[in-house]
Amino acid sequence: MCGIVGYTGKGDREAAPILLQALARLEYRGYDSAGLAMGNGHGLVTRKLAGRVAALRELVDRLPVQGASGIAHTRWATHGAPTERNAHPHTDCQGRIAVVHNGIIENAEALRAALVHAGHTFGSDTDTETLAHLIEDAAGDTLETRVIAALEHVVGTYGIAVISGDEPGKIVVARQGSPVLVGVGEREYFVASDASAILEHTRSVVYLNDGDIAVLTPDGYQVLDRSAAVQERAVDALAWDLEAIELGGHAHFMLKEILEQPDTVRSTLRGRLQGDGTVARLNGLNLSAADCEAIRRITIVACGTSWHSGLVGRQIIEELAGIPVHVEYASEYRYRRQPRQSGGTGATLTIAISQSGETADTLEAMRAARGNGSRVVGIVNVVGSTIAREADGGIYLHAGPEIGVASTKAFTSQLVALALLGGYLGAQRGHAPDLAQELVCALTRLPDLVAETLEVEPEVQAIAEQWAESRHALYLGRGLNFPVALEGALKLKEISYIHAEGYPAAEMKHGPIALIDAEMPVVFVAPHDHVYDKVVSNMHEVRARGGRILAITTQGNGDLSRLVDHQLRVPKIMPLLSPVLTVIPLQLLAYHVAVLRGCDVDRPRNLAKSVTVE
Repeated sequence: MCGIVGYTGKGDREAAPILLQALARLEYRGYDSAGLAMGNGHGLVTRKLAGRVAALRELVDRLPVQGASGIAHTRWATHGAPTERNAHPHTDCQGRIAVVHNGIIENAEALRAALVHAGHTFGSDTDTETLAHLIEDAAGDTLETRVIAALEHVVGTYGIAVISGDEPGKIVVARQGSPVLVGVGEREYFVASDASAILEHTRSVVYLNDGDIAVLTPDGYQVLDRSAAVQERAVDALAWDLEAIELGGHAHFMLKEILEQPDTVRSTLRGRLQGDGTVARLNGLNLSAADCEAIRRITIVACGTSWHSGLVGRQIIEELAGIPVHVEYASEYRYRRQPRQSGGTGATLTIAISQSGETADTLEAMRAARGNGSRVVGIVNVVGSTIAREADGGIYLHAGPEIGVASTKAFTSQLVALALLGGYLGAQRGHAPDLAQELVCALTRLPDLVAETLEVEPEVQAIAEQWAESRHALYLGRGLNFPVALEGALKLKEISYIHAEGYPAAEMKHGPIALIDAEMPVVFVAPHDHVYDKVVSNMHEVRARGGRILAITTQGNGDLSRLVDHQLRVPKIMPLLSPVLTVIPLQLLAYHVAVLRGCDVDRPRNLAKSVTVE
């Protein structure tokens, strides 16, 4: 979850400005504290503090550091409070080794006790500092051999970058469970936990695998395994451009990404609908017609917003393909004893959904499913991510980088990808061909309908002004739009810090109705579908108890103005795709409420974009 960068070059460029700029692009991965360490030819110099990267830049302006190589870090706190003493980089007793780290060292307490007994002095409360002291004690003639030796004692996950005052210009990188990549430039090399950090400097990257050790110097790089044997790793080209990670005149990345959804939905669809009206060209799934026919059960594993998309996907796939689908929290699935899959190889398909493709719990759940005999596919947004590389096949969202911590465009692209998947499986199995034909026609129109839906923003902003001081909110929906209610509630609490809960509308009277009074805003997600009349009955129950109601409904539905305080209408579309449209007003509502409350929309407290630790 933390952001890691490193730079070493042979030219005349100073490393500090490059590192600070890269950290600013990674700040959505963590923003509790920030720091850097530089090699200046005589030793190491560090600058770090509690706070944002902008404050670190000011500190470096006051106390300049020079050098052509260095490492830097922006932190999301796990072990130890977000204070200056716990900010990375961390150093050894002599200040000759500096480490930045993303991940968790699970045996840190035992390692610390042994190191203190051996005479080491610790200056922080973090698990990371144990790495610096382990490397200090490790045997070896080079920094990389000492890092390899030190990691033999470590249990846990890590993406690390290490420098030493005794080997100027060298950076040693290691990966186990936390993403890290190498950027290849002209006479210069980069380290990053996310490609967005180095996109301005190079489009050529090397994705490291678990167990890899990379050694960077101004003269080149090598990738080693734990026995120091050289490994071949492909150099991949980044498809994103710099404009995709810039604000482009918008106040926040979240708003930019909400407004990008007509284009991102179109990108997810591009090249995947055939002219003859059939869902097609999901060749990346690596599923033949025989494979699809053999599937008897599907399990979706995901976390957070991706879990909500999985709940929608369950109903889409069951209707389009006729296959039973179960949706699991990845964090729970991996620790529950699973019965061995019956029916032979391929009888069960596991779908791992993750925007980043690096979500730790989802990755481990996918691995557990494979170990239990399941074929696995991934639905991810980041090319080269671990889930994408380890899955048997998958679907890329092509939604472009999502910088806002609260996911928006990735969610709608995930819904579109799941609709494509459901249509593909159904076509291969010969299930519900008429419904599949309707799906293709609706998908063709979907980007334009998303653009039309965004026109409700002025109405949403006016509602936000009335609701911004609320302390609680209730979101209700049924069927496909119950997960939309969950997602709307999540967005509100993520970025505005208002307590919000999502429920199936019919479950309201089994407890949550006790909360409703004149101070409680209640959002109903009620498009025109087979349960619309049932949801209207639930609205009457809320109105009878004085609740304030916002209804998200469909153009052409009856007028609800006598029953609700506000109604927002989205274009009519086949029910299976309605969540793509009904969620958009809820994204906008959360955004405008948060802005009115003065919240940091793109960097909500305690959250980071990609959860790469347990």
